[in-house]
Amino acid sequence: MLLQRVQEALADRVFLQEETLKLSLATFLAGGHLLLEDVPGTGKTTFAKALARVLGLSFSRIQMTPDLLPQDLTGVYLYREGSLLWEKGPLFAQVLLVDELNRATPRTQSALLEAMGEGQVTLEGRTHPLPQPFFVLATQNPVEEEGTYPLPVAQRDRFAARLSLGLPDEKALLQALREKDPLEGLASVAQAEELLALRKAVRRVRVAEALLDYLLALAGWLRGREEVRLGPSPRALLQVERLAQALAFLEGRPFAVPEDLKRAFAAAIPHRLLLRLEAELSGIAPEGLVAEALRAVPAPVERA
Repeated sequence: MLLQRVQEALADRVFLQEETLKLSLATFLAGGHLLLEDVPGTGKTTFAKALARVLGLSFSRIQMTPDLLPQDLTGVYLYREGSLLWEKGPLFAQVLLVDELNRATPRTQSALLEAMGEGQVTLEGRTHPLPQPFFVLATQNPVEEEGTYPLPVAQRDRFAARLSLGLPDEKALLQALREKDPLEGLASVAQAEELLALRKAVRRVRVAEALLDYLLALAGWLRGREEVRLGPSPRALLQVERLAQALAFLEGRPFAVPEDLKRAFAAAIPHRLLLRLEAELSGIAPEGLVAEALRAVPAPVERA
């Protein structure tokens, strides 16, 4: 099973909670993209590199800065020896780490929208497909605001899930201090063709009508709150469903259960919610509202 193979490969190399790894893999298998929001030094870059290596996929990293231009990501056409030649940008990798996404200007951030939404880049009227599978793993620092730009709503909506790696426990941290290079000798446990087939298998996981009704009820509860200015989009709800399918698949079930959908909802919705200014000033957080929705809306009863 893919989850077990990845866990075994990353054991004693990348220190993160099992649930975080499971949700990261589920996001990938669901065909979504992942936003990692954490303070510097928690291993986000190492995790991205290690994940790409164990999955057997090509890797590229973009360090976002305010002076970065869209063509620095997508690539450019160059006129050489009487003809136009296409020079690819760093976007053309299967696993793309976008480091400190919120340090780039909105114009540069928007260069990722087509790539994340459609798996392609259009430049000078020509469309260039990205390598498949294509997975964006972006990071941002939640505690530093100087020199940063808030992510546009459309950009946040392209991320299927937002996670935090958190700090490792003392035992894991001590082991990490003793390690030289966690990526040294790390071998792949999968190939692109297998991963694309697994993505198709995830789509076949059954989601009962009662679960879809539950998902709509959760979204309706949030949209009806006076604190919420913008609730979950249709794309968000579709990604919650696919994320729940992927979680069920990773646990070896051909069907999703309410717990899958709850975990998916908690990972996929908070970063998409826009709250009214009064709510923000009152200290209300999107995560708290999502947790309240999961408590308030009754889940369907699983049948034996």
